[in-house]
Amino acid sequence: MTPAAVVFDLDGTLIHSAPDIHAAANVALRALGRAPLPLETVTGFIGNGVRVLIERCLAATGGGDAATQAAALAAFMAAYDADPATLTRPYPGVPEALDALAAAGVPMAVCTNKPQDFAAEVLGRLGLAPRFSALVGGGAGHAMKPDPAGLFACLAALGVPPGRAVYVGDSETDAATARNARVRFALFTGGYRHAPAESLGADLMFDRFADLPRCLTGR
Repeated sequence: MTPAAVVFDLDGTLIHSAPDIHAAANVALRALGRAPLPLETVTGFIGNGVRVLIERCLAATGGGDAATQAAALAAFMAAYDADPATLTRPYPGVPEALDALAAAGVPMAVCTNKPQDFAAEVLGRLGLAPRFSALVGGGAGHAMKPDPAGLFACLAALGVPPGRAVYVGDSETDAATARNARVRFALFTGGYRHAPAESLGADLMFDRFADLPRCLTGR
């Protein structure tokens, strides 16, 4: 059955943003006199919001008290705000898949733990923003995923009940969010998850965005 709406996660789902997040994280670490972390390590820290990302970066480089965390967070936010999309790209087939869903009459939104302003900026720079009718990001007044509040807010903005929607994500956090909201979950297998894809309980899995419209609408 074609869903009445589709809501997407952002980082690791629609966009490969890890390189820019990695660059900003290492700016923050250098500001504290710490050694940089490799891309693979920082990529593994993505998914639960910026504060958790910074906590994980500090834990991997020696830890830190509340003041250290605040300083690192401020340095990261400044660096990322200055350069959020130089290395970030949509995954192959994303614009075409979004256009196909729009042509099928499916409204779309984004629900992410990425700070709201950053999410809006990146979507705008990549030319993806016009395809979405709603965006809920971290710091928008809702609890972070896997709490379902942000996803519920997206669905309310679209006027669609949870039982008629699909949430598309790439990670354990996204799977838990969909489960907590009682929304069907579509797993993009090419993102930033840690666990085996089969363990996340997805209603459907896809490896290429070119396949997503057919999976959701049969077209």
